[in-house]
Amino acid sequence: MLMSDTPRPFWQTVSLADMSREQWESLCDGCGKCCLHKLRDEDTDAIYFTNVACRLLDLNSCQCSSYATRFRKVPDCVSLTPEVLADIDWLPPSCAYILIRDGQDLPDWHPLRSGSPDSVHEAGISGRGRMISERDAGLLEDHLVEWPAEIPAGVARKRRKRPRRR
Repeated sequence: MLMSDTPRPFWQTVSLADMSREQWESLCDGCGKCCLHKLRDEDTDAIYFTNVACRLLDLNSCQCSSYATRFRKVPDCVSLTPEVLADIDWLPPSCAYILIRDGQDLPDWHPLRSGSPDSVHEAGISGRGRMISERDAGLLEDHLVEWPAEIPAGVARKRRKRPRRR
């Protein structure tokens, strides 16, 4: 058996909790799906995605237009941390944070693998062209969609028990 001299990528060797800020931030593929509004059924606890994006999301680039100050402008914006990931059940199944948390690898279209920030858009994984701003949406119930919850090609998913709500 031949040993490869090529080092393994950081996401395969460093735990989420031990990643540097730069490594952690680079896991985001820029799909924009985490910035979509979701609804939770009070009776079943089921999550329903909408195509309605936070007002700060640039609908073309799928990047936050005010990332550094987003918590001041959108107080309920969630800061993803390894600790928070343990209890989250509403991120899309293609999310790199979820994939790595659940012991999966990054798909080929992820920018860390492809070398291009556009690969997530080119692969049709992002919300580009499918989202509307909350400023224009009206009732969220009128904008329910399934595509953010779909498991795209190249993502092998292990089913994970849903965390208990507190």
